[in-house]
Amino acid sequence: MKYNGMEYKRILSLNITVKNYDNMLENIIYLSKHNISSYICVANVHMCIEAYDNPEFRDIVNSADMVTPDGMPLAKGIKWLYGIEQDRVAGMDLLPDLLAASEQQGLKVYFYGGSEATQRATEAYVKKEYPQLDAVGFYSPPFRALTEEEELQIISDIHRTGAQIVFVALGCPKQEKWMSSMKGKINACMIGIGGALPVLIGEQKRAPKWMQELSLEWFYRFIQEPKRLFKRYAYTNSKFIYLLLKQKFGIKA
Repeated sequence: MKYNGMEYKRILSLNITVKNYDNMLENIIYLSKHNISSYICVANVHMCIEAYDNPEFRDIVNSADMVTPDGMPLAKGIKWLYGIEQDRVAGMDLLPDLLAASEQQGLKVYFYGGSEATQRATEAYVKKEYPQLDAVGFYSPPFRALTEEEELQIISDIHRTGAQIVFVALGCPKQEKWMSSMKGKINACMIGIGGALPVLIGEQKRAPKWMQELSLEWFYRFIQEPKRLFKRYAYTNSKFIYLLLKQKFGIKA
């Protein structure tokens, strides 16, 4: 298997990778097998708006080795703007598929981020569901900026385990910033899985398939956490639609 060159299409201010789901999965496995220091951003509407509002964060995401269209609005946006049939490449699908592929192909995986309770639940889950998986590390970092000594210790620990895929669950934009800072320091493929980990281990439920296909997965999440997500969705979803319409019809700011 060879690494397939990436094509990108601009959605708002982000360069979204346009390949089918299987191609992107294969590329992540390739990067991991060859211990290529790299990172993958899994982009949704929230990330698009965060990047649009913050040029520094935009550069971090656009410097990633791949930016997958996690949200259905992004996949449909590519179709609407460019006429390209684009698969949705969601973290909630990538995570279990990568775990299964890693188990089958003998890749070493490391989980970074989340609370200690979440990491304990993750370790128990993967031992049960992926008994042959070589899960070499589970680490919950402190909820503050790391000291230089702590950062060096984490890099050393990941290298010691021989991890080839590092699943990063810090939430957006923290996980993307961390992965960017670790590129060239950690010889593994890092992938930001955000909210996919709690869903995988059963802490949260995923929307039914029909809601996913109708681009309503965000609404299902909102129903579960209305207080936390109301302000975010009211702002990001409306702004995304407004900016996408401007892009479609070439309206300048």
